[in-house]
Amino acid sequence: MSIVRIAAAGAAAALVALALTACGATAAPASSDAAADKTAIKIGFNPGPYKEMFQGGILPILESEGYTVDAVDFTDGIVVNVAVNTGEIDANIMQHPVYLDFVNAKEGIDNAALVQIPTPRMGLFGGKKKSLTDVADGSTVTVPNSPSNLYRGLLILRDVGWIDFDDVADPNTADLSIITSNPKNLNITPIDNAQQVPALQDVDYATIQGNFIVSGGLNYDDALAVEDQPVQFSNVVAVRAADIDTPWAQAIKSAYESQEFIDYIKANPQYSGYQLPAWFQ
Repeated sequence: MSIVRIAAAGAAAALVALALTACGATAAPASSDAAADKTAIKIGFNPGPYKEMFQGGILPILESEGYTVDAVDFTDGIVVNVAVNTGEIDANIMQHPVYLDFVNAKEGIDNAALVQIPTPRMGLFGGKKKSLTDVADGSTVTVPNSPSNLYRGLLILRDVGWIDFDDVADPNTADLSIITSNPKNLNITPIDNAQQVPALQDVDYATIQGNFIVSGGLNYDDALAVEDQPVQFSNVVAVRAADIDTPWAQAIKSAYESQEFIDYIKANPQYSGYQLPAWFQ
């Protein structure tokens, strides 16, 4: 029987993160032999398909090796990273390496990518407008408000020919000021990722992150465009850098890279079209 507990940890963890920020530090516990040899693992998730993918494809493998897993729900990307750093949870599965680097720098922490995982792509969806040809002068478009995902949204808008912009070396520095051409005078507005699906009915278009497409009940068949996803925007399992070589972390990595998990993904059509890891055969 699968041992998975779902905890509403967002609010409590937010208080912890605020307290740590107020103290000016996010101290991480030191690794120990006991921690390295443990078999009970806590993993944090944000809204999206990653928990379902883990429970269906990874948890059975870990349980067969003697591990138990607590799945803890979060609603904020920074809080779930701080929780890894402080040892509240052992890993999280919800972000790409560009965002991971952004949070590490912002919070002064040292989380690391353990293994790449299948990732749903960002897509452009119509709200009030239903096709690319409906775009008009002043059409409203929302993009994610986190810089790296805003950059991904702008890449899609450039790919469909609506804007042009100067490329940036670090997507974590991107904002709307990099736009150099906007012939349709699009009203591009960054908003919270989680609000893009609920707000879709109120705007003309939206570039929406893949996990929110899935959790928001949208269908990729209805997308007007889908990103050609750069590998650095493909999601990873993140752990503290000090834990990356522990047996339990390596067990998670091995499970994702196993033929059993590959077969699980291939057998489930809801993962069709996902960006797949380089090791995936």
